[in-house]
Amino acid sequence: MDSHVSLASFTCRDTLIMILRKLGARDLARASCVCKLWRDMASDDAIVRPAFMEPWKLKEIVGEPVSGSFWRENGIWKFAISHKIAREDSLTSLAKKYSVQVRDIKLLNNMTSDNGIYSMERLLIPIINPNSLINGICYIELDTYAKREVLVLYPGGQPDKKLM
Repeated sequence: MDSHVSLASFTCRDTLIMILRKLGARDLARASCVCKLWRDMASDDAIVRPAFMEPWKLKEIVGEPVSGSFWRENGIWKFAISHKIAREDSLTSLAKKYSVQVRDIKLLNNMTSDNGIYSMERLLIPIINPNSLINGICYIELDTYAKREVLVLYPGGQPDKKLM
């Protein structure tokens, strides 16, 4: 009898929330186009954040995005590793170290030449291997050089306070 009472207390809203929690980020974006109620529910942080994290098996995302549309696209291109610039670093050595292309580092950091590296305290390095995100903690940052919101993974696990 107790289970019958609890089932009866479910509302349509509860059922919709249970369904929305099973959807991925792209499907949540589609569901938000149905009506205002669905948009409000599908845009709730308690729904979109776990849907965004699940494919990458992230442990946590710290911070809030400036734009609500941030959660709608869930590509690997949204993630980057923060690399603190050292005197011996060059774009070529960093590209080799992280197995990425020099042009991808330059594009992500909004660089036009190789010489700009030493005027920065850090570079964002694109993540190409999704396995590096497993159980990771990413920080939502509005990067001044990249001029976009990026999910940043710090090798030490948390941001360097000197760079913030």
